Amino acid sequence: MSASAFSLPALHCARLDDAQEINRAILERFEKVRSLPELRRTHLIAGRYENLYVPESVLPEIRPVVKAALKHARRILGERRLRLGFWLNAMEPGQSTSRHTHDDDDELLVGVYYASAPADSGDLVFIQRGVELRLHPEEGLFVFFEPTLAHEVEANLSGRMRLSVAFNFGPAEAA
Repeated sequence: MSASAFSLPALHCARLDDAQEINRAILERFEKVRSLPELRRTHLIAGRYENLYVPESVLPEIRPVVKAALKHARRILGERRLRLGFWLNAMEPGQSTSRHTHDDDDELLVGVYYASAPADSGDLVFIQRGVELRLHPEEGLFVFFEPTLAHEVEANLSGRMRLSVAFNFGPAEAA
């Protein structure tokens, strides 16, 4: 092994049972609520808010996804008590997501779930020390990774919206 050899941090992938039905329900409700003015939007980049915060009370169809994400995060981290935050990322044709990490606070793990991932809707690209690893999104797929791992999403070249749910997991608040 040479002195310049290295490896990317581990990626953990999982699938959601009944994803097709759950995703259909999420997409139907999302179309009805996505324009509500009271929803919080952050990260305005290139004319698009990259993050849309939709509470479970407004989008109850997301509950099986959130529950499964928390189960997988507990298994990966070996932690029973975790704090979870999530938001949605709707990428219309031509849009992309800028390079970033999730190590701003006390995150322990990051995750993404694909509710809609049309062909050519953009790979998830991980970058470390100039090396790229590409992951092709698939509906019903979870991907979990370290918060320090830089990543971006290529432009959506499909003719349809791509919808993903992003997660940050951190230590549970002290009681």
